[in-house]
Amino acid sequence: MKLEQLLEGVPFTLAQGSLDTEISDIIYDSRKAAPGLLFVCIVGTQRDSHEFAADCAAKGVSALVIQHDIDLSAMPGVTVVKVESSRYAMALMSANLFGNPSRQMTMIGVTGTKGKTTTTHMIKSVLEAAGRKVGMIGTNGIYYMGRHKDTANTTPESYELQKTFREFLDAGCDTALMEVSSQGLMMDRVAGVHYNVGVFTNLSPDHIGPGEHKTFEEYRSWKGQLFKRCDVGVVNIDDENTEALLEGHTCRLVTYGRAEQADYRETGFELLRTHDFLGVKFHVTGKDEMDVKVNMPGEFSVYNALAALAVGKVLGLPDQAIHDGLGKCVVKGRVELVPISKKFTILLDYAHNEVSTESLLTTLRAYKPHRLVVVFGCGGNRSKLRRYGMGEICAKMADFSILTEDNNRFEKVEDILADIRVGMNKGNPDAKFVEIPDRLDALHYAVDHAQEGDLIAVIGKGHETYRDREGVKTPFLERELLEEYAQQIGLE
Repeated sequence: MKLEQLLEGVPFTLAQGSLDTEISDIIYDSRKAAPGLLFVCIVGTQRDSHEFAADCAAKGVSALVIQHDIDLSAMPGVTVVKVESSRYAMALMSANLFGNPSRQMTMIGVTGTKGKTTTTHMIKSVLEAAGRKVGMIGTNGIYYMGRHKDTANTTPESYELQKTFREFLDAGCDTALMEVSSQGLMMDRVAGVHYNVGVFTNLSPDHIGPGEHKTFEEYRSWKGQLFKRCDVGVVNIDDENTEALLEGHTCRLVTYGRAEQADYRETGFELLRTHDFLGVKFHVTGKDEMDVKVNMPGEFSVYNALAALAVGKVLGLPDQAIHDGLGKCVVKGRVELVPISKKFTILLDYAHNEVSTESLLTTLRAYKPHRLVVVFGCGGNRSKLRRYGMGEICAKMADFSILTEDNNRFEKVEDILADIRVGMNKGNPDAKFVEIPDRLDALHYAVDHAQEGDLIAVIGKGHETYRDREGVKTPFLERELLEEYAQQIGLE
C-alpha cells in the first residue's frame, strides 16, 4: 500500500521523502525493523522510541512516523512524516492498512471499573442466541468463531486491535464486542473506531498513579470519551458518577438500574441456588416487561444482566434470545459453577486479593450455605500485605479454609502459607483451616470432606492451566480436574 493511502484521514507534514513510498506493514517495535516497513516512533511511559529512529532507518525501513523533530537528512532514502500524535496516527493508519474492518461490523464497546468482562460475556451470549457471529476482545483474551488467543492488554494496541478486527471479519463475524479501558482511550488504541453501542457499568477509583491516570477525575473523563464515539450509550443510571462521566456526550442514552426513571428497571430480585444453578432471577419493567434468570450469583449480576438486556433491546434482538443468552452464560473463572454433586456446590473464581475475596464471600454468604468453604493461596514474589489481607478476610467470613499453593513462583509454598496464617490469626484466632501445599491434593480434600449444603469457592487460579507436582504444565483446567476426580470416585 502507498504511504499516501495509509495516511488517509491523518493530519501530517511530509518532512522528507515521498508519499509514493510503498509500505508492506506497520511496526512500532524497533527490533522488527526491515526494508518495506513503516516504523512509528511512540513516546511511551518508560522510553521514547524516537531514540531508535536512526537505527531503524539504517536497517532499511521505508518510512518513519515521528511526533517531534529528528534530523534524518543524512539518510535521504527514508521517508519521514511528522504528526501531532504518533499513537493517534498509528491507529488510523492501522485501520487503513487492514481495510477499516470496524466499519463493516456492528461495534459494541463496554467500559467501567468492574463488570466489564462479565458484561461482555453476557452480551456475547445474548447475541449468539440471536444467531449473530461475534468476535470478543477483553481481559480473558480474544474469542471468535470457536478460537481463542491471549492478549497482553484488556484493550490491545491499535495495530493489534485493527488486525484482530480484520480476522473477525474474514472469519465471518458480523459483530465485534470489546472491553474499552480508560488506558485504551487515553493512549489512542481505539482512535478512529466508532461504536454502534457503548456500555457503562460502574465507576470507582482504579488505575490512578504513575504511568496511568493522575486523578480520579481524569480517569472518569477518559472513560466518558466512549460516549462521544458511539451512537447509543447504555448506562447504569444508579452509579453516582454517571452524570459527570457523560458530560459532553454526543450519543442517545438508554438507561438501566433500579431507579424509577430507568428505561430498563429491575424489580423482584431473588437469589436462586440448586446443585447446578447459583444465580438470580428478577423482573424487568420500564420500556419492556420480562422475567430474567441469570446463572451467576450476586446483586452485581443483576446490573450486568440489565446492561446486556438493554444492548439486546437497542439492537432489536428477540426477547427469547435475550432470555436464553442470559440463562446459559458462563464466564470462565468468574464465579464459574462446577456441577459435580447434588450434595454441595463448588465454584471457581479469579479472586486473588483482599477486596475481590471479600466481595465474593459476601455474595456467597447471602445464599446461606451450610458451610462456606474457601480453597485459596497467594502468589509468590508479591507483596505480603495481600497474603495477610486474604487470610484475614477468609478467617472472618469463611466457615472453613483450605490453604494451598497458587503460583508460588520462586518462593517456598510453606513460607507463603505461613504469611497467610498470620492474617488468619488476626482475622479470627479460632478460625478453622487446614494447610495442604499441593493444589491438586487440596482440590481432592475439598471434595472428599464436603458436607451436605456446603458452598465451596476455589479462588485465585480460576480457569488457569494447572501445574502438576513435577512442575510440568498440563492442558487441564481446574474445572476439568474436579470433573475428572468426581467421575473417578463416583460422586453423585
